[in-house]
Amino acid sequence: MAFDDTIIRDYLRTTHDTPLLFEREKHLIGLAVTLTRGCQVCTRNRIEKARAAGIGDEVLNALIALAASVNAGVTAATAREGFRLADTPSQEPCGDLCSPSGTASR
Repeated sequence: MAFDDTIIRDYLRTTHDTPLLFEREKHLIGLAVTLTRGCQVCTRNRIEKARAAGIGDEVLNALIALAASVNAGVTAATAREGFRLADTPSQEPCGDLCSPSGTASR
């Protein structure tokens, strides 16, 4: 049976149709998410959509700088916690999810 993305598309459409956010905000949030996820094609698509909506490169670059600084903060906090955990005698296993063998079931 082929994958049916109807439920996902309906959810995305409903979420995007919220009156609580302006279109500009939706474009900026979408770009921030694709930057964080690291998808270059999605990032290009989001940049094109934002530009078409009238959002200039100055604003897009400010958003990119903010997303990069937030990601750097998350990386630093994760490393700090990793060092703390490495220095404690009782360590919880991460499980297969982070295993380099890729045996995690999804």
